Amino acid sequence: MSMLDKNCNDFLDVLASKAAIPGGGGAAALGGAIGMALSNMVGNLTVGKKKYADVEDEVKELIVKGDKVIAELKALVDKDAEVFEPLSQAYGLPKETPEQIKYKEETMEKCSIAACEVPLEIMRKSYEGIKLHERMGQIGTLIAISDVGCGVVFLKSALISGMLNVVINLNTIKDQEYVKKTREEMDRLLADGSKIADETLQVVLGKISKEGGSH
Repeated sequence: MSMLDKNCNDFLDVLASKAAIPGGGGAAALGGAIGMALSNMVGNLTVGKKKYADVEDEVKELIVKGDKVIAELKALVDKDAEVFEPLSQAYGLPKETPEQIKYKEETMEKCSIAACEVPLEIMRKSYEGIKLHERMGQIGTLIAISDVGCGVVFLKSALISGMLNVVINLNTIKDQEYVKKTREEMDRLLADGSKIADETLQVVLGKISKEGGSH
């Protein structure tokens, strides 16, 4: 059963419990999907309005791209759970003989890399979503532009949450080339994505302060 097949109350109850999954990664992916949905809502409220006829085609493109990001982030909610279970089992492997120690080290390395890739992908998709918000904040309808601000904050949170889950998994990985490459991408996504998200939020704040637009 997919995590997303649960109702909101059940999902939150399981999240708050001592169950290993869902955790921060799954919550980050879901939060990012919610953020992207807010931008798409603004887009759908913009389409068909005479005032925005000159940007309608671009808004429609943003919605299509946003739908793809939502679907990918939703899939990552379950993917995060899938990769965590083998890692949690690997921690409990015996290490009494040289053979067992070697097997445990190899399994831990493999599982830790898999567990690292999912939050890194959450960061990539969150960054894509932030970029879409950047443009929607520039051209979306003023009656709902505040929701672009809400959405980009969700996605920045998903970006940061993804980073935290990357870092904790990197700590157990011995392949230093992989660690270096992953840290470089993580740092770039975090820095660039946070900057764009903050700038987009300021654009939205400026618009609702001047125009009084809200949803």
